[in-house]
Amino acid sequence: MFNIFRAAGDLSHLISILILLNTIQKSRSIAGISLKTQILYVLVFLTRYLDLTYRYVSIYNTLMKLFFISSSIYIVYLMIYKFKNTETEQIDTFPIEYLIGGSFILSLIFNYKFQFGEILWSFSLWLESVAILPQLFMLQRTGEARTLTTHYIFALGAYRTLYIPNWIFRWISEGRVDYLAIFTGIVQTIIYSDFFYIYYHRVLKGFKFELPQ
Repeated sequence: MFNIFRAAGDLSHLISILILLNTIQKSRSIAGISLKTQILYVLVFLTRYLDLTYRYVSIYNTLMKLFFISSSIYIVYLMIYKFKNTETEQIDTFPIEYLIGGSFILSLIFNYKFQFGEILWSFSLWLESVAILPQLFMLQRTGEARTLTTHYIFALGAYRTLYIPNWIFRWISEGRVDYLAIFTGIVQTIIYSDFFYIYYHRVLKGFKFELPQ
């Protein structure tokens, strides 16, 4: 069921991607942006939205899925081929194989049915919950970030956070509880919590985003 929380979450997700694309195109640079995080999001969307090939929900649903897949691939293309940054590569060193492997193992254990599509769905949820870690790791190493980059990270975190009340609303209105989506959403929100705190106390008050020493 479509509701205000899902609408706000989807809007926040769209805004985050548009901010990132604008940041890259306007500055013609990928400085401070983690390629590894963007690669993880490509994996998230490709594994989550395979149902595009065999199930139709609505035109809104289809267009949103196509946008997320195509925009994530395009961002990776820009970062690898058009605005490659050697300095950024030297900082973007988080070992994402552990995130991918851990998410795959968890998807085999926690799923609604031990079927290919359900395992991929679970994998995408687990991987999305930790996909931002390489980006946050870069922030920790540099200690600061451009304002637009922090806006992107905030909007991305807000999207998944808003999906938690969306699932609660669906539980109340439909009697349906997606425990896996709620739990992974909470995990993702916890990962973002320090960033949210610093973002509120620094960026929203007009200061430069800097991590505490």
